[in-house]
Amino acid sequence: MADVISVAIKCFQDEAKAILNLIPKLDDNFVKAIDLIIESNGKLIVTGVGKSGHIGAKIASTLASTGTPSFFVNPLDAFHGDLGMFTSGDVVLAISNSGQTDELLRFIPLLTERKIPIISMSGNPASLLAKYSDCHLNVSVDHEACPLNLAPTSSTTATLAMGDAIACALMTVRKFKASDFAQFHPGGALGRRLLSRVKDYMVSTDLPIVTRDSKISDALMQISRTKMGIAVVIEDDKILGVVTDGDIRRAMQRDQEHFFDLTVKDLMSHNPKTVQETAKLTQAEAIMRKHNVHSIIVVNSEGKFVGVIDMFSCI
Repeated sequence: MADVISVAIKCFQDEAKAILNLIPKLDDNFVKAIDLIIESNGKLIVTGVGKSGHIGAKIASTLASTGTPSFFVNPLDAFHGDLGMFTSGDVVLAISNSGQTDELLRFIPLLTERKIPIISMSGNPASLLAKYSDCHLNVSVDHEACPLNLAPTSSTTATLAMGDAIACALMTVRKFKASDFAQFHPGGALGRRLLSRVKDYMVSTDLPIVTRDSKISDALMQISRTKMGIAVVIEDDKILGVVTDGDIRRAMQRDQEHFFDLTVKDLMSHNPKTVQETAKLTQAEAIMRKHNVHSIIVVNSEGKFVGVIDMFSCI
């Protein structure tokens, strides 16, 4: 039986090398491509046939989610009505490994007639596609990772990496931030964390509340009952401090004989960490990470205790 692990390792090595070999191929054409996209007041339309089309669709998706209005169009569909999607303010990214794909080349005159700039990406800088483009990105590879050197493997990986490089460059030029990314991904975990407020995820009912004179056993019962790892010390609607399960464990080890005689005031922490209920989840997470705590108190605009939020709610 063939050593399939060795085959997989060689595949990784070949494709990694194909990506690294793109570095010396970067030139002014890449800068021009970025300038064309940035200066455009329209969309970036990605097109390609076959495997190049599949890669192009992924590149368009990445660009669209990182601040560049973009979508994929199959050149065959352009001949049957989809040409109406193209406007004079758009830029086209045309992908073909050979640079000689007939369906793509027949599509080029329709773009030049409309004065739509063309950025091409191929493995053949001398191809007709490269010749008729405003700028050409060279994604040529020495060989495919395929054992037969036939199936598009290294070439598609290199093309995808070049598309990612374009997206990363555009994000940098546009000063695209994580909060911008969240706007395009409101349903994802990152979008939830960056857009949601503490009040949407905090526990606000049946809260673990004790007084300064409460027995430590009462605090332990509150912590165990609510499973928040924390009890909040409240008197006259004011937050005096907190007692955590860690505080109680340490007190139990330190004062074994007198443990049940202790009151909350004997081991409570003063000036506990708080977060506003209107703060974003990421702010609550940052406070917990900075102070190495798992739960923090939530207050309203008047500083009143309204809830507790823990780390699990922020991830």
